[in-house]
Amino acid sequence: MTQIFTLHPTHPQLRLVRAAAALIRDGGVVAYPTDSSYALGCLVREGEAAQRIRVLRGVDLRHHLTLVCKDLAQVGVYARMDNWQFRIVRQGSPGSYTFLLPASREVPRRVQHPRRSTIGVRVPDHPVVRALLAELGEPILSSTLILPGSSEPLNDAAAIDAQLHGRIEGIIDAGPCGSESTTVIDLAQPTPVLIRQGRGDLARLGIDVAPIEEAED
Repeated sequence: MTQIFTLHPTHPQLRLVRAAAALIRDGGVVAYPTDSSYALGCLVREGEAAQRIRVLRGVDLRHHLTLVCKDLAQVGVYARMDNWQFRIVRQGSPGSYTFLLPASREVPRRVQHPRRSTIGVRVPDHPVVRALLAELGEPILSSTLILPGSSEPLNDAAAIDAQLHGRIEGIIDAGPCGSESTTVIDLAQPTPVLIRQGRGDLARLGIDVAPIEEAED
């Protein structure tokens, strides 16, 4: 059974935010809106839920999952950053950017990249997810809601329910959001590398990046 929570997109109802957070704390996988597109999310400690997200997405362990954090302080708990990396992350937060960084000891090995020991991090700019993160008090382990065989993220709760009903525990419906994925920057290398050009404008980060290496959702 999939629960649907219908939230106001700019002033989310606290009662519903708390109910959705409780579902996530109980180990549930939810679809939720961000400033770029809808995403699938669970808690980082829920290994089974994280594996279910990979199955729903059709991706393997080499695909980076992302920790969606409420602020830079929370990013610093889960990712290791030198000063130059912190400056770039700060420039893009909050916003539609995902940064790949070395994972800290707080990140279970099962959700890190198996070869590089890295994790994606981002601070979103959407009232609903920010309210949810504030209620949870910890990040949401996430992946863009692109289903196998599709190239674009789902951005409408009704369409998500039609395809995933019964396969996830909850859908947070705050109306349609963007249908463009985040811009992904690899900061775990000596020179920043653009992995995917998405919604986030590179000019905002004020950096030169190496060319795109591979797709990343």
